[in-house]
Amino acid sequence: MEPDKNPEQTAAQDTGQSAPQDALERTSEELDSSATNQPVPSSTAGGGQPPKKLNPFKRFFRRFNVYLLLFVLIVVIAAVLSVVSFLNSKKAPKAPNIATQTLTSDALKQLANSDATVGDSGQTLTVQGNAVFSGQVLVQKDLNVAGTIKTSNPVTFTSLTASGQANLANTQINALQVANGSTFQGTVTVQHDLNVAGAASFSGPLTAGQITVTKLIMSGNAQLQVPNHLAFTGPSPSRSLNGSVLGGGGSASVNGSDTAGTVNVNSGNNPSTGCFVSISFAKPFASTPHVVITPVGAAAGQGAWYVTRTTSSFSICVNSPYPANQNFAYDYFITD
Repeated sequence: MEPDKNPEQTAAQDTGQSAPQDALERTSEELDSSATNQPVPSSTAGGGQPPKKLNPFKRFFRRFNVYLLLFVLIVVIAAVLSVVSFLNSKKAPKAPNIATQTLTSDALKQLANSDATVGDSGQTLTVQGNAVFSGQVLVQKDLNVAGTIKTSNPVTFTSLTASGQANLANTQINALQVANGSTFQGTVTVQHDLNVAGAASFSGPLTAGQITVTKLIMSGNAQLQVPNHLAFTGPSPSRSLNGSVLGGGGSASVNGSDTAGTVNVNSGNNPSTGCFVSISFAKPFASTPHVVITPVGAAAGQGAWYVTRTTSSFSICVNSPYPANQNFAYDYFITD
């Protein structure tokens, strides 16, 4: 059996025409062509008005998706804005056009006799000749000087910043702070104290009336040259006597410091052997010091003397008795 046919297909076969295609299977061009080629029904057949023709814009939008067109439009606008912004960034900025105004002699006379404002912030005052200001001049903004500034009177600055080179012939500064290195090509005279927090290096001779140091360190092949006298000052050490060694009525005294001095001795009656004087240092040494003794006078050499020493004191002793009732001395020099 033949399958059931659509009435439209049966009618098309009977008339010898091809069956019309489904609307879903047609393209937009075929739909527009079929709509154009269809006969216009008479107004009397349906009893209504004839159908209206499609608007060309509607026909155009039926061919394309509206959202796709909007997306393309946004992309085009963004591209145009990017190109315009890029071209504007390449343009050089325009220089400001400052209006200039020339003052006549009559205008200058008028300014000399009154308090007037000349121009505004967008104008420039140009003075071709010399200008003399008898009173004070106040510059409320920056002052740019293309030439040299010469003043016959002192100049006072609240703060002065020199980004380039500054040559100052005679300058008095209350407080000078130099953040980086400083070079003085001539003689530097300091009339008051000089405090140096860090190290000080001198490549040439150093001349000073008096130098007070806590610790003096000489390195390398250093030489200490003292053309005149060398004195060792400081507090005098204390002494204690052993009267039995000096004899009856004997005495001893110390004159000097912990480093150098003299022990004066007066022997009494019937001196004996032993340590007759002990010298206690005003400041003890860190280790047992070296004591150098020099006898002064013939009587000092007759006693066969020797010393004992510690970090805090030293003593002068004899192995044979001193001559009675004699005056003599011992010089001492002590190093650490």
